Amino acid sequence: MKNKKALTLLRIAALIVTLTSIYIFAPWQFALYYFYPLPANVQAQTQEAIEQGIDGIIVYIHKQGQQPEYFANGWHNRKHKIPAYPNALFKIGSIRKLYDAAALTKLAAIGRIDIDKTLADYLPSLIGRIENADKITLRMMVKHKSGIPNYTDTDNFDWSITYPDPTR
Repeated sequence: MKNKKALTLLRIAALIVTLTSIYIFAPWQFALYYFYPLPANVQAQTQEAIEQGIDGIIVYIHKQGQQPEYFANGWHNRKHKIPAYPNALFKIGSIRKLYDAAALTKLAAIGRIDIDKTLADYLPSLIGRIENADKITLRMMVKHKSGIPNYTDTDNFDWSITYPDPTR
């Protein structure tokens, strides 16, 4: 009987702690966005993003059979008061890596690619252009263990220059 009472009290305490934590720590303002109506168009959505604290945003939409559309809002460089413009280059950090890894995982799951094959297996044109392309696997790339340096981290890398696609 005593153990049952203690267990019930422990469950009630756990429920109170859980609900209190959710109330205090959950980002309620973001959860409420699900209930707001969507903006009427893409430009209005970019404005909403700026109002939420994003410095600058560029949206590129290309529908099959139609001309691409560009939308820009906010700042390309807030410090120098340069507005965002459609063909601007932004340092996006590592966010793309998440999408690359997810796509690779999906392709591997359905058997379209083998993550233990090398870069040279999939892109033979990289042989001689990337050191050890015949030894670096897709698994190593996703785990960031390929040994290929990040050329954008060099001191003299110029973001204003359009560099050629290395896979061509």
